[in-house]
Amino acid sequence: MADDEIGRESATGTGDDALAVLTGFGEPGAFMRATGLQMTEVGAERVVGWIDLGPDHHQPTGIVHGGVYAAAVEEAASFGATLAVSASGRQAVGVANTTNFIRPISSGRVRVEAVPLHQGRTQQLWEVRITKDEDGKLVALGQVRLQNVPAP
Repeated sequence: MADDEIGRESATGTGDDALAVLTGFGEPGAFMRATGLQMTEVGAERVVGWIDLGPDHHQPTGIVHGGVYAAAVEEAASFGATLAVSASGRQAVGVANTTNFIRPISSGRVRVEAVPLHQGRTQQLWEVRITKDEDGKLVALGQVRLQNVPAP
């Protein structure tokens, strides 16, 4: 199999269908629920969702904690990357997450959009943009490198 042939899963979901696609990944834990990421589109080529940010996401100075963004970046990239290789009996696991915090905010809805930059046989690289919903300004920008490994 060439490096660019990853056995991509063809299923893509939007809205309630996205939740059905995610069901195959199991129930999210408390940490994932705490980020508040709601996915509305889940596919091997794009993952889209949103988070309503507020006081539960704050660091002591009253702005959203960078860990919220880093976790959302990891979640979105991991779902898309795993969906991309699941048909071949594999899953994707993160090996590096670089999240840059561009603009501090304290509340409001943000859009999370993840797209693959590279999907190879053994590794993938995904970019995730988190933008303010009301004006589209960039809040955080992340990249996640993932290793494609056999699913348990």
